[in-house]
Amino acid sequence: MDTRLIELLVCPVCKGPLQRGDDGQALVCPADRLAFPIRDGIPVMLENEAVSLDQGAPSPAPAGTPSALPGQPG
Repeated sequence: MDTRLIELLVCPVCKGPLQRGDDGQALVCPADRLAFPIRDGIPVMLENEAVSLDQGAPSPAPAGTPSALPGQPG
């Protein structure tokens, strides 16, 4: 993933800067302790797709947000 693109992207939760994860497969928000996955070279900047760095589990979706799109497992 291009470093210039990472510099343009911000955390969708707090709008803070992101860093490339150690494995290069995620963008990390140090302020929120969330990792946003990179799939096929495309960052998935959705809060409900983020993984909490504190627990290693997906972060809970905000109230009223469906956990998955219709027709997709979730």
